[in-house]
Amino acid sequence: MALFWLRQQGEDRYEVRRAGNSLRLYTNGVFHSQYNPAEPVTGSVWDLLLLPAFALRSGRPSRVLLLGVGGGAVVCQLNRFLSPDLIVGIELNPVHLQVAREVFGASAANVCLLEADAREWLAQYRGPGFDLVIDDLFGHVGGEAERAIAADANWCSALWSVVAPGGALVMNFESEAQLLASALCKDRVIRRLWAEAQRLSTQHYANAIGAFFRQAPEWETFEARLQVHPELDQRRAQCRLRYRRKALGG
Repeated sequence: MALFWLRQQGEDRYEVRRAGNSLRLYTNGVFHSQYNPAEPVTGSVWDLLLLPAFALRSGRPSRVLLLGVGGGAVVCQLNRFLSPDLIVGIELNPVHLQVAREVFGASAANVCLLEADAREWLAQYRGPGFDLVIDDLFGHVGGEAERAIAADANWCSALWSVVAPGGALVMNFESEAQLLASALCKDRVIRRLWAEAQRLSTQHYANAIGAFFRQAPEWETFEARLQVHPELDQRRAQCRLRYRRKALGG
């Protein structure tokens, strides 16, 4: 892979590498984000973060909150396939925000990217709810990516407080075991907040994506909504989207 962009800031090294037409963001050697505008479906775990939006009863999220912007791949995918009225992205790392805006092109008119600590921002937020809330907050320890905030009762309650009626909360976990150990699955009070929950996964990643819906989703129209977009239509041999979906206990 060719080096496309480099920033050394103190002990932290940020690289954007090009593999064909794909751009990949690495921070201290840890792979954080990938996007190819010609092939917006990456075949990776990031594709799964936007899939629950296609099962919402509204058919399309109007307002999206993304916690953990990285290089902005999810922002680009959301705009490519769903065109929300507003995407608010919260990211603690200013270099990641620079990459998202200047390299990955996550700078459309409906996108508001803010440099902030996700905990502090949520604690201070007093605005309307979001139809889709995505928690993709990851840092790195020992050269490996890991969740930045534990999914305990306090954090999961804070996330639910900004999910609009009829909306969904989507969280990226390192594994299915971590998902099942989260307060979303273990805490009885929080479990009563969601009508249905699903686990999404893909073959080549250990990550498990938890999708928690305030209202029962419309799985009967889910595939039809995906098939509107050739890149998401798994009937097509060239479609790179690959996922497994499993219901979580209520």
